[in-house]
Amino acid sequence: MARQSPSIEDVAQLAGVSIMSVSRALRGVEGVSSATRAKILQAAKQIGYRPNRTARSLAASHSTLIGISLPTLFNEVFADILDGMRSTFDLAGFDLVIDNSDYNGRREELWVERMIDWKPAGVVLSGVDHAPGVREQLRVAGIPALEIWDQCPDPIDICVGIDHDAAGRIIGEHLIACGYRTTAFVGVEEGRDPRAEKRLAGLRRAFQQAGLGDVIVRRSERHASFEAGMNGTRALLDMRGERPDCICYLNDHMAFGGLSTCERLGLMAPEQIGIVGFNGLGINAVLPRPLTTVTTPRLLMGTLGARMLLARINGAKVDEQVIVPVTLSPGATTRCIDQGRTADA
Repeated sequence: MARQSPSIEDVAQLAGVSIMSVSRALRGVEGVSSATRAKILQAAKQIGYRPNRTARSLAASHSTLIGISLPTLFNEVFADILDGMRSTFDLAGFDLVIDNSDYNGRREELWVERMIDWKPAGVVLSGVDHAPGVREQLRVAGIPALEIWDQCPDPIDICVGIDHDAAGRIIGEHLIACGYRTTAFVGVEEGRDPRAEKRLAGLRRAFQQAGLGDVIVRRSERHASFEAGMNGTRALLDMRGERPDCICYLNDHMAFGGLSTCERLGLMAPEQIGIVGFNGLGINAVLPRPLTTVTTPRLLMGTLGARMLLARINGAKVDEQVIVPVTLSPGATTRCIDQGRTADA
């Protein structure tokens, strides 16, 4: 005798809630508390429940396809965001088509055109900086769209992310309070990562408003890797003129490459130079001296964004934009490591 697939009634019974609550939780619509939603999702996962996709397609005008465009598939940041989205969409019975734009606006625009032809239930775009035609195409097509990882006062549809400019200012204000006066930034080639450019702008503004000199900028390869951090730091320290007393990096991986380079050259952190990363990546958990960094809630961002997009797909009203807080995490690579700071950034 064939084993019967778990039903929505089974999920409701295990979670101790109504069938309506299960339906609402799995569709991402309002009317279910966070605690109840978590209990329902856990129950569904525990018994292996999956929604009936055929019934869903007949009951709605949308397909069960969701397109997700990420700038890279080889980055811990977007892997974490994707993890949060994938588990949420999967439990709701949606299939995903994932694209890698390689930070190329035209490539993303062409992908959006193909997705519109496929009539997906919704699309997810990384960031808010797109080719001119993307915004208009999605709005005309009426496809629910989520922009994630950045903030925008006028999103295409809905937006969940952090304020990168404000995150840069937070770093700058902290470094100034620590006594740093000549700071540098090591990143990738200009224009490749718009979010990093916004953080740099915020960092510069903090130093300018404090009456200090401009941030020294040195750019390395296209990819924000350990090697890029190493090469950018070498080039920075080889420059003529005043040597920076602190170096900020696009992310923690580049910061680790820079830290290793400085110490090989006899510059010890934090005694002789400060080192600051970004994102609070997993490397910090294994370093003997954790980096000073800004921790970003990437898994939460993906989960929250997916729930909001599901709600939009199902016709529920949601906020146009949610800005997720980040946390400055002082480590052992800068002075003044005894205090942290949280802001809505």
